[in-house]
Amino acid sequence: MEAESLSRAFAELSTPLIADAALRLKVPLQISPPGIRPVTPNQRLAGPALPVRHFGSVDVFLEAMQGAQPGEVLVIDNGGRLDEGCIGDLVALEAEHRGLAGITVWGAHRDTPELQQIRLPIFSYGVCPSGPQRLDPRDSSALRSARFGNFLVEAGDLVFADDDGCLFAAAERTDELLRVAHEIRQRERHQAEAIKSGRSLREQLEFARYLEKRAADSSYTFREHLRKISGAIEE
Repeated sequence: MEAESLSRAFAELSTPLIADAALRLKVPLQISPPGIRPVTPNQRLAGPALPVRHFGSVDVFLEAMQGAQPGEVLVIDNGGRLDEGCIGDLVALEAEHRGLAGITVWGAHRDTPELQQIRLPIFSYGVCPSGPQRLDPRDSSALRSARFGNFLVEAGDLVFADDDGCLFAAAERTDELLRVAHEIRQRERHQAEAIKSGRSLREQLEFARYLEKRAADSSYTFREHLRKISGAIEE
């Protein structure tokens, strides 16, 4: 799926829906460590990963962008450091100029007011006014992969991010993942509207019937019940 089509498809979805779809399809999913947030609330981001590792200088970001494709997401590995802001307004402007979909940082940013004016979707773990005071030796993996928590993001992996967090998935089953996420969304929206109209979720999910079956068979689980009635609120 092209980056532009992926972004359009995700516009009506969310990371929880992608996560639920991945669970149902048994598609491996990597979830960023808790705490990542958009610089500006209510931003969302989807696209193929453009991984890069930071060693103290912005030149590695510029080099990654040199061969970047429009719609890619710059995924920055700064080791989760919060004692330096590894990107600011100039890197964000360059990413926007290059046509990137946005930036995710395993680390911190700075120049927050300027970044909010640029409006490029940027996700990080916090802010630090100081830029890097170091220049570490660069290794051969600088442009091949990015660590994000305890896993690696490879070039071309899919990135999904919104106010609930950031997810990474392999690209092979993109269409199926998005299709099931849309199906879950439609079902949950229908359930939500029914609750607002006076029909409780317990009634919709035949909860009393589930309790009866569980009383007769202690091994009977709620998820098994949901699958039988296509309830789809947990998987």
